[in-house]
Amino acid sequence: MSAPDDAVAPGAGAQGEQGGAPDAEATVLAPGTVLEAPEPVPDVDDLPGGALAALEAVLMVADEPIPAVRLATVLDLPTERVQALLADLAAEYRGEHGGRPRGYELRRAGEGWRIYSSPVFHQVVGRFVLDGQTARLTQAALETLAVIAYRQPVTRGQVSGVRGVNVDGVVRTLTTRGLVAEAGTDPTTGAVLYRTTGYFLERMGLTNLDELPPLAPYLPDIDAFDGLDGVNRTTGDV
Repeated sequence: MSAPDDAVAPGAGAQGEQGGAPDAEATVLAPGTVLEAPEPVPDVDDLPGGALAALEAVLMVADEPIPAVRLATVLDLPTERVQALLADLAAEYRGEHGGRPRGYELRRAGEGWRIYSSPVFHQVVGRFVLDGQTARLTQAALETLAVIAYRQPVTRGQVSGVRGVNVDGVVRTLTTRGLVAEAGTDPTTGAVLYRTTGYFLERMGLTNLDELPPLAPYLPDIDAFDGLDGVNRTTGDV
């Protein structure tokens, strides 16, 4: 059975009659269907306020820290220039260019950059955010989070040994809030290991775990709670 006269085979219309270069005016997929060229990406330097304003616009809608490499890709600029723009913008928010200090600041958190309210206004912002809410972690959750942060990766049994109480429910709460996450299993006991997340660093305003205050020396060594997950690490006995 022969094909209809108006049928277009794959690739038909994309080349000239002699098999030359593709014809830009006739990229036809089916009768009456023609692909439109994508809208060109504007040069950010030609936009009002230039590249600095374009960078600011992206950061204002970010709900998590954005790496400089990704920002460079979005703005179609060299990463080195974006890093310089980030430093310039952060200085501008601090009032170093002659303007007033802003109520917000641009800072690095985790592996990226994000705009945050300035810490000096934490009481005012906290009153607004927590008004009528119970968003704060309980003391038990804070203590459990501290043990995980300083001794990670750890099992729930090891954390329970440090705190002296069962922490299963608290760990579930911290996991639900995105502050801790599973990090595989202990090779000896098979128990689930937990670690803090990038969101934890973001909420704490830290770049990495090395910036945690020197509290770890005051916590007992995890090996002191050997066997809490059902297997002795040293002997392998159940």
